[in-house]
Amino acid sequence: MIRSALFALVLGLATSLSAETKIPQTQSEISLGFAPLVKKAAPAVVNIYAKQIVQVRQSPFTGDPFFDQLFRNFGSPQPRVENSLGSGVILSEDGIVVSNYHVVGMSTDIRVHLNDRREYTAEVLLSDEESDLAILKLQDASGLPFLTLRDSDNVDVGELAMAIGNPFGVGQTVTSGIVSGLARSGVATGNARGYFIQTDAAINPGNSGGALIDVNGDLIGINTSILTRSGGSNGIGFAIPSRLVAQFVEQARAGFDAFQRPWAGMFGQPVDADMAEGLGLKRPGGIVVSSLHEESPFLAAGLEPGDVIVALDGQPVNTPAEMIFRMSVSGLGNEVEVEVMRDGAAESRVVKMTNAPENPARNSIETNRTSAIPGMLISNINPAVIREFGLPLSLEGVVVEKPGEVGARLGLRAGDVLRVIDGADILATKDADKALRAARNRLTLEVQRGTQRVVMRFRL
Repeated sequence: MIRSALFALVLGLATSLSAETKIPQTQSEISLGFAPLVKKAAPAVVNIYAKQIVQVRQSPFTGDPFFDQLFRNFGSPQPRVENSLGSGVILSEDGIVVSNYHVVGMSTDIRVHLNDRREYTAEVLLSDEESDLAILKLQDASGLPFLTLRDSDNVDVGELAMAIGNPFGVGQTVTSGIVSGLARSGVATGNARGYFIQTDAAINPGNSGGALIDVNGDLIGINTSILTRSGGSNGIGFAIPSRLVAQFVEQARAGFDAFQRPWAGMFGQPVDADMAEGLGLKRPGGIVVSSLHEESPFLAAGLEPGDVIVALDGQPVNTPAEMIFRMSVSGLGNEVEVEVMRDGAAESRVVKMTNAPENPARNSIETNRTSAIPGMLISNINPAVIREFGLPLSLEGVVVEKPGEVGARLGLRAGDVLRVIDGADILATKDADKALRAARNRLTLEVQRGTQRVVMRFRL
């Protein structure tokens, strides 16, 4: 009796589900397991072999706990070939392939192998280190098998999922599991910028860039990383949602070689239980705006410090990573509805997604041989520079974009802000260039690095 009731319940659930989800209807279909699904999806998952040439300094002190750091820039750089192994997914019959940035992003020689043993040369169309995604184009490819992108916003925890890739270089491998969690942020890359689908389908080294698919064979994510203590899979893997992948493909086809991410022009922090009551909220959630740049599109839409952003386009946002993800998938030029809580009351604002403006102009200068620090690239700070180097919104002045060989030896880093040179305040690149060319015998720099002020003194 119980067994009959259970069967009736399962049958009722199956008939109530949308046609998008396929349920095995016969014993023969059940016995096949995932075999038909694998036959459909596996041909579109490829193995990627990439090479890049890097410059490595060979130091006689390598491995020494003290002198290795002291002489880290000692010695002449020597070219060395580095190989990487990963996976990718074909997204169109003309050879558009998505993979991870850490697999192919900096490579100069990329070979892609299909599971039917065909091999293609590939070039990177668009890549982005922050999102760890790269879009490739296979040369002279046509009529290829490909996977369809499913909107990852419609994925639910508990759905069956399969991971396909090339772990440890052993060949194409399939593992199964479920979607264990959604909206995982900061846990996979440690930079608080990632936004992931979590799965317990086994993901191992070499699976990076491979496919995470649903029971219909549609792509819901690109496998990117795992949490592990041993180096192997512990059942906590992360995939980049397919909705972000779709935005990358769109921009790659539009001719961009770097991902164009909308700019918020604001700083904020997640609302916790201690903050919620003071902000007039019934429960913690959302992001409270702490500061806004004068060029911020959110400021132009009427937002103010103290407002709490709770949703973008109807999707909740509770961390900065979620905010960045929602803005990224919306696309430049589009308008987004932002739900805001102000003094306990709900409001709605429409914000246009724009790029960080280059205002004022960078007026970049590369210092020449007459400078105290030759070969250094410096630029005026503007919103685009602020976003590029993660600088405080209110910062003005001159930033070091590339320290150059001499600057690096002196201890300067990309992102350092030149505040004072030999007692002269630095407000623009022309001020810095003039002060460096006028330096004689001794040089004193006052540099802002993050929230710290550093004073550097050198004998010329």
